[in-house]
Amino acid sequence: MSNLEETLSIIKPDAIERNLQDQIKSEFNKNGFKILEEKKIHISKGEAEKFYKVHESKPFYNDLCSYLSSGPIVVMKLQRDNAVLENRKLMGATDPRVAEEGTIRKKYGISIDKNSVHGSDSIENAKIELEFFFKD
Repeated sequence: MSNLEETLSIIKPDAIERNLQDQIKSEFNKNGFKILEEKKIHISKGEAEKFYKVHESKPFYNDLCSYLSSGPIVVMKLQRDNAVLENRKLMGATDPRVAEEGTIRKKYGISIDKNSVHGSDSIENAKIELEFFFKD
């Protein structure tokens, strides 16, 4: 039985700066994801604050918002069976130093903050995050 889902992935400013978007997109393709839509954008700090609202109470919130709005990003709508979970596995741990070998963050992440990619953490959040960037 198929469990086709859509999830959001963001290639963050550190990876765009290092021109890694093609390598990262190819990781998704190799791992059975279809990139349904994508766009390169530069969001404001205010937009980043809205996007990361779930983290508002956390100590890293302000830095996170400043960072996401610090340069261009590529937002993608990804699709495959169990997309949310499979994307989390492919990205690896938030901290690239402890991420598993072969994951995107292990290969390309610089630090816990500059970890190259964001991915939705649940089906509910995927819907909200996709709506944020891909309003029909």
